Amino acid sequence: MIKKNNFNPPSPVESYFLKRSKLDFRYAPDEKIPVVQVNNFPLLGQLTALRFLEWVQNNPEGVTSLPTGKTPEYFIRYVAHYLTTWDTRKTQAMLEQVGIRNNEKPSLHDLQFVQIDEFFPIPSTQQNSFYDYVMKYYIKGFGINEDRAQLIDAARIDYPKGKTFQEIFPNLVVDLGLRFSQPKNGQGRLQKEAIERVDEYCTEYERRIRAKGGIGFFLGGIGPDGHIAFNVRGSDYFSTTRLTPTNFETQAAAAADLGGIEVSQKRLVITIGLQTITFNPEATALIFAAGEAKAGIVAAAVQEKAANIHPAGVLHAMPNARFYITAGAAVFLDRREVEAMNAVAEVAENLVDQHLITLSMRSRTPIREISTEQIAAKQVPATALARSRDSLPHIKQRIFDDLVAKLERGLAPVEDEVFFHTAPHHDDIMLGYLAHIVHLVRNPRNKHHFAYMTSGFNAVTNEFVKDQIQHALAYMETEQFLHLKAENYFDADYEMGAQRDIYTYLDGIASHSTVHKYKGSSRRLIRNLLMLHPQLDLDSLPRKMLRIIDYLDSRYPGQKDDPLMQNLKGRIREWEADLVWANYGTSLENVHHLRLGFYKGDIFTEDPTLDRDVQPILEYMERIKPTVVTLALDPEASGPDTHYKVMQAIAAAIRLYKQKYPKAALRVWGYRNVWFKFQPTDANIFVPVSVNSMAIMEDTFRQCFQSQVDAPFPSFEYNGPFSGLAQAIQVQQHQDLKRVMGRDFWYGHDHPRIRAARGLVYLKEMDLDEFFTRVTELQKVTESQG
Repeated sequence: MIKKNNFNPPSPVESYFLKRSKLDFRYAPDEKIPVVQVNNFPLLGQLTALRFLEWVQNNPEGVTSLPTGKTPEYFIRYVAHYLTTWDTRKTQAMLEQVGIRNNEKPSLHDLQFVQIDEFFPIPSTQQNSFYDYVMKYYIKGFGINEDRAQLIDAARIDYPKGKTFQEIFPNLVVDLGLRFSQPKNGQGRLQKEAIERVDEYCTEYERRIRAKGGIGFFLGGIGPDGHIAFNVRGSDYFSTTRLTPTNFETQAAAAADLGGIEVSQKRLVITIGLQTITFNPEATALIFAAGEAKAGIVAAAVQEKAANIHPAGVLHAMPNARFYITAGAAVFLDRREVEAMNAVAEVAENLVDQHLITLSMRSRTPIREISTEQIAAKQVPATALARSRDSLPHIKQRIFDDLVAKLERGLAPVEDEVFFHTAPHHDDIMLGYLAHIVHLVRNPRNKHHFAYMTSGFNAVTNEFVKDQIQHALAYMETEQFLHLKAENYFDADYEMGAQRDIYTYLDGIASHSTVHKYKGSSRRLIRNLLMLHPQLDLDSLPRKMLRIIDYLDSRYPGQKDDPLMQNLKGRIREWEADLVWANYGTSLENVHHLRLGFYKGDIFTEDPTLDRDVQPILEYMERIKPTVVTLALDPEASGPDTHYKVMQAIAAAIRLYKQKYPKAALRVWGYRNVWFKFQPTDANIFVPVSVNSMAIMEDTFRQCFQSQVDAPFPSFEYNGPFSGLAQAIQVQQHQDLKRVMGRDFWYGHDHPRIRAARGLVYLKEMDLDEFFTRVTELQKVTESQG
């Protein structure tokens, strides 16, 4: 049982950010651990960086453990920024403002670094190992003395008979059942002894940490299941450093690092334990989290009693433990919502509506039947109602009428519009709002242009490329291929060839012919290879294709590819998107692949630049003269960073476009799919989705996005392709509104699309002023780094 503890008061840095937030350090008894809240993801990095530097000033030789992954991006940026610009007037002023001694630049050289975790088995030389990450960003990047770093390197473990782990586990699969069994052959006995050696390595790793006095500064993220380090949901609070398996949520989150879920499901991990983190009771232990996707798990960690299902609960007994979170991650911390409402002169009626809608959903009571007693029993809606200017009967009717109006907008005919549908990745549009596009494209008075901002090569596995090449090689042995070769079908100046590739594939879908589909995809692959290797012809191409297979076989899963392979994988994704819109009669000239240069496959994506990334978007807009621009709306920049950075590039292009064409009628539709979810009050267009529309999305995804059918990089929420998760979200949104509006509204409605609805798509339409307001604050924060 975790003992109650008095938390130490906030540090000067924490006090500064608390003052800015106008929120308390901790709302007891609801919150079991202090929380420092900031508005957005970049500010979260700034807070953690300043707190780290503050701690280093007081502990120049202290023991620190810092996180890996994408969440630390702005933490790393800000630490480097402040150390580099320490003596500048701007940084000196900032340091003084937050209470850091600005006349004493901290040195990170003498810190003692302890690596938190690592996949096993994985060579430390691989770029996707945490060892490599730590060396790149912390040992070399921060200038920490490598001799004072305690790192996890599987190659340095003393394995039996002097063998390497690759020799002992040739397929890199480790069976922990061998700990408790008696192997029947020599290889099994060798593996059992190797596991015992790894266990001993973990014990020694733990012993060395304790000899240092434990970890003094721990900064970690929180996983989708609540894991801290790799201590997954259900971990023992007294756990120490160990070799252990993970769960699906953790494996899904790691799939992008390791080259796919098939790889991550086979990997074990070496991780420090929960007791390792808490061994030093005076340690500064920080967990940071961003975005609404983390809100539920943050609320459980902060508000629920300590229990094994909440690994972060182990921190409740530590006087210097904190949660650093963004506003999005705080939405389920009820007392903070209450205090935020009480702190403002006037609560927006939109917020009042949202809290009552949430109560309606959770209580399964239609909004017009919600009672004052139900509201009074819950502090958040009770406060919202008390702060509202309107009476409860009026609010309830307003909410109902607003929801009806949003549905009517989703049903209203749309015509004489030029749509500029944009997406960070190739499946974002269809997963976000295909059910609406299906209706929009039926009106010939609308024009549709689809633009994909990145090439999306990270989503294509090596095995899929090999499979496509092997099919293409087999196709090149057929008589039909020889006929196409004779008619110069693959010549670069034969413009109709690419369209015929698509028609061949669509014929295969229509006739249920896998052979026909392979013909189409093989033709496009051959065409792409000739474009990428213009020095080759059809006679020499097969040898190159075999060399590409050799290249792929030589790569480890998740390894960054060379530019040519990135281009090839990107073109495979582009082919898939071309197929999707060809289903709806969209010609190739209306599907544009911008391949913006900031997307390079690095763990931290570059920021877009004006000439390289914004200008191509602007030029495309000038060519098509859109009236509606659609985009993936990520206002907090806390999910896939590509989404946020694409949004910023599009926003910059729209600004330039509007300056150049001030009279142009232009508005923005924001959509979200599997990564982000709108609240009903956030969106203003509700599109009913029938079972038929769901079937269209599912079949289109499976037929066209062949590289994604096996879900190599799934969401932690769903073990399957993204189309299944998108459908589940749409179904849940319909269920939610069925509870709020009452089942009779849906089942007895006059409109057949309302009666047929079993899902809902939410969209947010904005004029340009509202859209720019959403992106401006974040832009100012990120630009402040230099």
